Amino acid sequence: MSQIDNYAVFGSPIEHSKSPRIHTLFAEQTQQMMDYSAQLVSAEQFSLVVKDFFAKGGRGLNCTVPLKELAWEYAELKTERAELAKAANTLALQDDGRILGDNTDGIGLVTDLQNNHRISLKKKRILILGAGGASRGIILPILEQMPLSMTIANRTVAKALTLADEFSHKAKINACGYDDLKGQSFDLILNATSASLTDDLPPLAAGLLAEQGSCYDLAYANKATAFVRWGVEQQASKSLDGLGMLVEQAAEAFYLWRGVRPDTLPVIQMLEAERSM
Repeated sequence: MSQIDNYAVFGSPIEHSKSPRIHTLFAEQTQQMMDYSAQLVSAEQFSLVVKDFFAKGGRGLNCTVPLKELAWEYAELKTERAELAKAANTLALQDDGRILGDNTDGIGLVTDLQNNHRISLKKKRILILGAGGASRGIILPILEQMPLSMTIANRTVAKALTLADEFSHKAKINACGYDDLKGQSFDLILNATSASLTDDLPPLAAGLLAEQGSCYDLAYANKATAFVRWGVEQQASKSLDGLGMLVEQAAEAFYLWRGVRPDTLPVIQMLEAERSM
């Protein structure tokens, strides 16, 4: 009988995680012998629990809030996108026993935008709202698509300037406060703030979205977030949330672990149907 490989997602809170469901569907679809579970792990417990997981034969982990920075520190090897993000949402055991840290959030976002929604990033004016960890994780994969410009807006301007400077060797990124956005226009606005968790909005002026522009909230919920609703009010060509990004970043982690790319579309369609019921 083939050995069943063990994977898990660690986080706190963790009870509402869709990751076990998504990876179980991927495994069934691609006929992979693996088990994937969710485990409540605090920041204080993290290093010991991760060490124990891999010591007992675990093959890979996903890490969510508040553990991504700790996972980045734990990893002995890092991909470039994880290195620049200073956070890892995926850990993978390598053949030599070392642990590789990757950040699949940004490529998950880019794949959802371009493959699933046909929103091209090339030569587009892109605005990222927020200068925290969520923004840091998506910048490099977006820059690799050669946008015309990228702007980071944040309540604390100094934080946006610092983040832009960290990627200055890759591209020139504009940084400003929300008030400084007035009079500017963008083809794609990405909400990477935590405002959606409280059904709130960053202080956005009307007129920021270009004609035929799109809005995308990295967060997702069973109903439209405040930012998705704002996008509709601004007559966005598409105003989307991050459910597709969730599935696509999971698919990238799955590929890193198993060397097989699952078909994400039926999984996204299933989750979309369930939340609309």
